[in-house]
Amino acid sequence: MQLKRVILLLTTSACILVWGEALDGIDPLSVNRQSLKGASVYFIQPQDGQVFETGEPIVVQFGLRGMGVAPAGVATPGTGHHHLLINQKTLPDLSKPIPAGKDIIHFGGGQTETQLTLAPGKHKLQMVLGNQYHLPHIPPLISDHVTIVVY
Repeated sequence: MQLKRVILLLTTSACILVWGEALDGIDPLSVNRQSLKGASVYFIQPQDGQVFETGEPIVVQFGLRGMGVAPAGVATPGTGHHHLLINQKTLPDLSKPIPAGKDIIHFGGGQTETQLTLAPGKHKLQMVLGNQYHLPHIPPLISDHVTIVVY
């Protein structure tokens, strides 16, 4: 067990060093952050006010107008990937990479659809588009809220 921990620690350290060297001379806060004029993100599904039964899969489809979708790590101007915020009272700090967690889901593979199963109650969904480093674009592309109910 101890050997596994040492190997994991060494592997993680090596990845951090390699990633750090790959970014030498690059300011990730300034790379590919410009959003295109007129671009917007929106929900195709679900609709605001839509009601779901407990246990029913909630299909979430992401819409993007005026820009393209690209996986995280792909440095193509005019592209980004979706981040789904669930029940967030405030937006994350838009000057930093969008954090990940159970209520902030990254779709770094360039996905445009997912399925959720949520507990009974009212839920607020919102999207933020991020660049290859999970940084919001400038100006940020943030969807309107969609509120759904699970009963």
